[in-house]
Amino acid sequence: MVERTFELPDLGEGIAEGELVSWLVDEGESVVEDQVIAEVETDKALVEIPSPQEGTVAKLHYDESEIVPVDAVFVTFDVAGDAEDAGGSEPAGTADSTASEADAEPTEPSATTEAESSAGSEVRPGESDDAPVPSGRVFAAPSTRSLARELGVDLAAVEGSGPGGRVTGADVRAHAGDGGSPEAAVATDAVAATGATADGTEPAATAAPADAAAAESTRSDEDSGAEPAAAAAVAPTATDRDRTLAMPATRRLGEELGVDFDTVPASEEREGEPFVTPEDVERFAAGDSAGAAVTSSEAAAAQSDASTAAPSGEAGAAGATADAGGEPAVGDAEARSGERVPYRGVRRTIGEQMAESKYTAPHVSHHDEFDATELVELRTELAAIAEDEGVKLTYLPLVVKAVTTALQEHPYLNSSLDEEHEEIVLHDEYNVGIAVSTDAGLMVPVIDNADEKGLKQLADEIQDLAERARNRKIKPEEMRGGTFTITNIGVIGGEFSSPIINHPEAAIFAMGPIKERPWVVDGDVVARETMRFSMSVDHRLVDGADAAQFSNRVKELLVEPSRLLLE
Repeated sequence: MVERTFELPDLGEGIAEGELVSWLVDEGESVVEDQVIAEVETDKALVEIPSPQEGTVAKLHYDESEIVPVDAVFVTFDVAGDAEDAGGSEPAGTADSTASEADAEPTEPSATTEAESSAGSEVRPGESDDAPVPSGRVFAAPSTRSLARELGVDLAAVEGSGPGGRVTGADVRAHAGDGGSPEAAVATDAVAATGATADGTEPAATAAPADAAAAESTRSDEDSGAEPAAAAAVAPTATDRDRTLAMPATRRLGEELGVDFDTVPASEEREGEPFVTPEDVERFAAGDSAGAAVTSSEAAAAQSDASTAAPSGEAGAAGATADAGGEPAVGDAEARSGERVPYRGVRRTIGEQMAESKYTAPHVSHHDEFDATELVELRTELAAIAEDEGVKLTYLPLVVKAVTTALQEHPYLNSSLDEEHEEIVLHDEYNVGIAVSTDAGLMVPVIDNADEKGLKQLADEIQDLAERARNRKIKPEEMRGGTFTITNIGVIGGEFSSPIINHPEAAIFAMGPIKERPWVVDGDVVARETMRFSMSVDHRLVDGADAAQFSNRVKELLVEPSRLLLE
């Protein structure tokens, strides 16, 4: 046995360190290649760290909640091999950690050799074992490697889109051409993760047994009168799934209840892997292991209902949440009264940015309301046409069009302050941020050059960005460069708000709900569909009169939205 050190790998562009959220292994525990051994949180995402090799955990070099620099020695493994193999070898995090094992002459192909074969380094009986070994590691789950072998894909040639460059099932299918395009493959995974299709409808149950045992189990369920859809929704059991994903708080709950995660039916999937929620654990601990299947269908139906809600619920993007439409985030679901929750990761980053904005920019708020009757009618008419073309059109693209038109006429609302040079920068690009509430906190993906895009393109881009933000697949560069932000409080029942500016921008626009309210028309009080909205502006750059004039222009365009079609 020899010792090999594993350094914390690159966690993303510009990220120099991460906070160790939890160890998923103990010292002395045997691990297999690609087994998730730890969860590390950066200011952008929660990243799972897979083991680079098969072996025994000799030493864990950091404690949970500690900050770990990238490239710092993270774990030491005891692995099979000669002592001389350890000398001069590259770090396990950057080179093939099982190279020493290739010098042995096994009588049968090992699991490690089989896994490496998907990366182009398979050693077959009768062939020379001097085949070249890839210089860089390929990070992928065992199920992804299995899929690659089925499709005949060389994992080393696949560009990973997962955290830290991890190769996902969608990447493999896209590379193989099975999904038609990378976008289509990612969309397929997004549907699997959310349980609903892009148009908000619940997909048909298409889950197939992973092996003969699972098929037999399915047939038994059918014979006993169980609902086929419910049987298909149940995640694989411990005997036929490679690993189980869950948030750290969920794992702690499982430990408290004495639950084995690999035996808990999962009601969700992420990146094609079973994802266990706190509700799944509680149901399983209570003896209701079949409840997860029902909940999965109910969750998909609830999501479908939310995405096709009445006007008051559609004030945001299809697929966006809390601040950009759809269901509220579920980040508080794991919180319990009396707990002390660590202030770290994405939440800490959000807090620091909000504090900087509030203490740097003197905020002024403006509130208004307008008759949205024609806006509702136009969206209803265009939505039917767009749906035939596979596009879900909500109110948000129409609001984006109105806002970008008004910004061109009121440039100080699309500005920022360069304090170092004491200059006001009037931006000539209209990059609109869409606030999206996720289980990790608020994220603001940006639509670049929103003024140059039509309603259909805006609708597609908003839905795509919001879904990937929620699934933690959004890229850091897709949340940079914004010049103005739109947020939506209407989907969670708010009327007005005083939103905090996304510093260093000059303003933020908060959409309220569209619903029937008393309105005066030709001297008579009648019921009309109206929208309420709020704005906050940086008073260093924008006066109250400027904010009101901008607001009035946005209202004019949305009261008679047919004008937007001419823009």
